[in-house]
Amino acid sequence: MGEHAETAKDAEPETHSKRPEFDWGKTRDRAASALSGLVRWFGLVFAAFLVLHIIFVIGEANAANGIVSFVKGWAESLSLSFKNLFMPTDPKLSVLVNYGIAAIFWLVVSAIVAKVIRRLGATSL
Repeated sequence: MGEHAETAKDAEPETHSKRPEFDWGKTRDRAASALSGLVRWFGLVFAAFLVLHIIFVIGEANAANGIVSFVKGWAESLSLSFKNLFMPTDPKLSVLVNYGIAAIFWLVVSAIVAKVIRRLGATSL
């Protein structure tokens, strides 16, 4: 009778539930994916400012307009050292080439940095 009581006790399932384990690898992957997406978006926005500036210059937009001056301020900052890389005689061509190279630079750099972040996030500890 004592044996029977022990086996019945062992056969009962545990009533308290265990807390699920936290998956740090999945969290790291999600964080790396989110951060790499954010880097790509920043590169895209930077390139968009440069392309808008090119369009405004070639289209001879009103320089006194608030939007045009705002975009110009950001584009000059984002062009880094590319704004005087080539010095053609036509100022529109100069803006097209130099700011266009800067836009491509931001797209390429953001893609490379995003890929590195994703790879670092995918490595196991």
